Amino acid sequence: MRYLITGGAGFIGSHLAEALLGRGDQVTVIDDLSTGSIRNIQHLKGQPRFGYVIGSVENAPLTAELVDTADQVFHLAAAVGVKLVVESPVRTIETNVKTTEVVLAAACKKRKKVFVASTSEVYGKSTDVPFREDGDLVLGPTSRGRWSYACSKAIDEFLAIAYWRERHCPTLIGRCFNTVGPRQTGHYGMVVPRFVKQALHDEALTVYGDGQQTRCFTHVSDAVRAMMALMDADHTVGEVYNVGSEQEICIADLAERVRVLTDSESEIAFTPYEQVYGENFEDMPRRVPSLEKIRRAVGYEPQVDLDETLQSVIDYERSVEPQLV
Repeated sequence: MRYLITGGAGFIGSHLAEALLGRGDQVTVIDDLSTGSIRNIQHLKGQPRFGYVIGSVENAPLTAELVDTADQVFHLAAAVGVKLVVESPVRTIETNVKTTEVVLAAACKKRKKVFVASTSEVYGKSTDVPFREDGDLVLGPTSRGRWSYACSKAIDEFLAIAYWRERHCPTLIGRCFNTVGPRQTGHYGMVVPRFVKQALHDEALTVYGDGQQTRCFTHVSDAVRAMMALMDADHTVGEVYNVGSEQEICIADLAERVRVLTDSESEIAFTPYEQVYGENFEDMPRRVPSLEKIRRAVGYEPQVDLDETLQSVIDYERSVEPQLV
C-alpha cells in the first residue's frame, strides 16, 4: 500500500511512518515543520520506499498531487499542545480546519480513504467518565481560547463524517488520548517530556494547578497500532474511535513516578494555572476513555504500561543528551 501522512515529521506521524515502512508499505510524508522536526524522520530518509515533502498541507495543488499518488491518507497535520493553543488561537483554528478541508476535498475526488486524527480534547468539560464516542461534547465559552482547539477538532470530525455521508468519501476518526513516547517535545506543553527533562536536569518538576487532574497516557506504539488496525478494517468507515489507555493517574503522582524512575533529586513545585496560561484558564479534571468500541472493532488492547512508557521517554532524552546519566 502507498500511504500519505500529513504532519508526518511530527511525533506521532514519524512513528506511524516507521511502522508502515516496517511492514513493507510505501510512505510519503508532508510537513511544514511548524511543530514537527526533520530530525524525527532523519533515520527514514535513506529507505527506498520513503519520501518526504517540506510544505504546507494548506497548499491545495501540492496536497492534491500527493493524495493522487497514495492509496490511503493518514491526516495528522494539526496545531498541537495547550501552550500553542492558548498563545496562538488564530493559528490553531485556521491550521486545524483548513488542512482538513484541503485533505478531504482532494481525497473525495478519487475516493481515497482518510484517517482523521482527532483528540480527547473534544470531550471538553464533560464529567461523564469514561468518555464514550457517542457521549455529549461539553465545551466552555468562546471567550476562553482554551476551547478553540477542541472546537476546531470537533469541526474536523463533523466535516469528515459529512464527506462520508454526503459524498461517500471513506473517512474514519481516531480520538487520541495523551499519546507519549520517544521524540515527543515538551515545548508546546506536553507534560511527560517536560517532567522528564526537568528531572534529568535536577530541576523542579512544575505541576500546574493542584496536580489532582487525571490523565491516561498512551505509548505511541499502541496508538500507531490502533490507527493502522482501524485503517485496515472496512467496517470502521464513518465511525469515531477513542485511541488510548485506561490506566489513570493524577499529574502530581505522575511527577513522583518520573522522579523515582530517573532517580532524580528534583523537588515537585505547584504552579497556579494563571501563571502559565493566563487568567480564566479551564482544564479537565479527568480524562479517561472508554475503549469498548475499539475493542469490538479491531480487538485493540494497550500493551505498554505507564512505567514502560515513561522509561521509553527517559531513555530517549538520555540518548539525545548523553551527559544525563
